[in-house]
Amino acid sequence: MKIGIFDSGLGGLGVGLRMIDALPQYDYIYLGDTQRVPYGNRSQESIYRFTREAVDYLFSRNCLLVVLACNTASAEALRRIQQEYVPTHYPDRKVLGVLIPAAEVAAASGKRIGVIATAGAVGSGAWPREIHRIREDVEVFQQAAPLLVPLVENDGIKWAEPILAEYLAPLHARDIDTLVLGCTHYIFLKEQAQCLSPGVKVISPEELVPERLADYLRRHQEIASRLSTGRIREFMLTDMTDEYIGLAQRLTGRQIEFRHVVL
Repeated sequence: MKIGIFDSGLGGLGVGLRMIDALPQYDYIYLGDTQRVPYGNRSQESIYRFTREAVDYLFSRNCLLVVLACNTASAEALRRIQQEYVPTHYPDRKVLGVLIPAAEVAAASGKRIGVIATAGAVGSGAWPREIHRIREDVEVFQQAAPLLVPLVENDGIKWAEPILAEYLAPLHARDIDTLVLGCTHYIFLKEQAQCLSPGVKVISPEELVPERLADYLRRHQEIASRLSTGRIREFMLTDMTDEYIGLAQRLTGRQIEFRHVVL
């Protein structure tokens, strides 16, 4: 059985490839919902439905464990999928998210924490809720950054810095000491975010998730023992164009063979 990795588009490739590099023995399927990206401006019900459809597809492809490499899906849909959907439909499968590992590191890193995320993730309140669940004596300031995902998905990183600076300005005005890149697409803007945030610790999910997954599998041998180890990698997109394929290669520096799927 395989490990599934899901993102609303191509942003999760950065996290997914780091997971594959860290745990290369397992079989993986990556699914990017490029047909419906971005998720951040969707209603909560739509995000839940899209995420559930992706989980259904990955489970149908024999994935035992699915990682939502999408912070919007993790913020808006993960808890409901874990508590309501998976127990009744797939009681022997697991779905994990990328939000909590970043929240844990943020809570341990600073006392004035800034988060940039999609409008949906900010509106859900998941970041302050999860950070305060770990540590109550910190302040959390959020900033929605709705233009960043379309910029990344449309090869616009070279134009992102002034827009990113505009989004970061309210957080810097709060004198933050820690900045969370609360969307996996933003990892491709990490260097710009760090340059714009001197003296601030920048937390990026691709640095955290692989080790957290490894730790999870160490603690859950009943899952690890069922994962297949043929080193198979499959990459799926719901909308596949030459532009998407070229962008994925530019973002990751790797030649990736994609297949088109319909959810």
